[in-house]
Amino acid sequence: MEIDNTIVKAAAQWDFKLTNIRRDIPIAGSPERCELRSVIECDNNRFYLLESIFDTDINHKLRIISCLNFLSSKGLPSLNPYLCARNNEYIVDCDDRFWQISPFVQGAVLDRPEYIFDKWRGKVMAEFLIELRKKSTELPCLSSLTSFSIKDYISKLISQIKTNDQEVLGKIGPVISFLENRFMKVHDMLPVSFCHGDFHPLNIIWSKDSIKAVIDWEFLGMKPEIYDAANLIGCIGIEDPQGLLGNLAKVFIGDLKKSGLISKISLDVFVEFVIAVRFAWLSEWLRHKDIEMIELETVYMNLLADNYDMLKNAWGI
Repeated sequence: MEIDNTIVKAAAQWDFKLTNIRRDIPIAGSPERCELRSVIECDNNRFYLLESIFDTDINHKLRIISCLNFLSSKGLPSLNPYLCARNNEYIVDCDDRFWQISPFVQGAVLDRPEYIFDKWRGKVMAEFLIELRKKSTELPCLSSLTSFSIKDYISKLISQIKTNDQEVLGKIGPVISFLENRFMKVHDMLPVSFCHGDFHPLNIIWSKDSIKAVIDWEFLGMKPEIYDAANLIGCIGIEDPQGLLGNLAKVFIGDLKKSGLISKISLDVFVEFVIAVRFAWLSEWLRHKDIEMIELETVYMNLLADNYDMLKNAWGI
């Protein structure tokens, strides 16, 4: 097959002699982050993840690579940096495609939804975010990164929904009012920091008792300091709302509080921020016209808003 020959040629740019394309091995993370991806087995008895990326994404991919290399040099654990090719470049042009490669990390299967009650997962995920915060303070690119505003994102999305989907607008109306009551007024005062941008358990490659690698850094950047934590908690609850009151969530939030790295103003609107980040997920379901997930998301967002006081008490914030 032509694509198989291209994959062989691409692997050779890293001086890897391909022996097998392992289509039988599942790949963690979103397939939308690249044009195509394959697990390859090479004659050094090692496995690699070879990705063909869109040419429009090259600059952003190079920014990701630079950030991961810096964080790795600072000793941030659970990273899986990309490999430099023989021409000393991280992205190479081969057969009119652009390629990058990283060691393939095989993980343990994540038991869904049972994992949302695992206390140890809350602890190790909090540890990772704490270390990310500490190790990223001197990132060379920080000054050039524009801070992401979830408030502006929500406002733009609501405008689009008003034009295109009055039914969805009606369902999220109470949530919009809830966020406008306080969250939208204080958002611009929230401290910002470098964030992964899509931190949740499915973007982690797990061992049986720890994190092996954190993947899918496509949305990294400067964001309100609680962005990653709020996204994670929101993803726990969408699996099963009971997980919001479980040990994973409580330990995760408790350890972040103990670190002293999260400001009081951020903690004070943490529940609101969990809801705010769900608008990004709602946008995804709307883009894919996923009726079932749109319905689930709107119900979930209202559930979070309706149980604001209980969640604040449960999380001790």
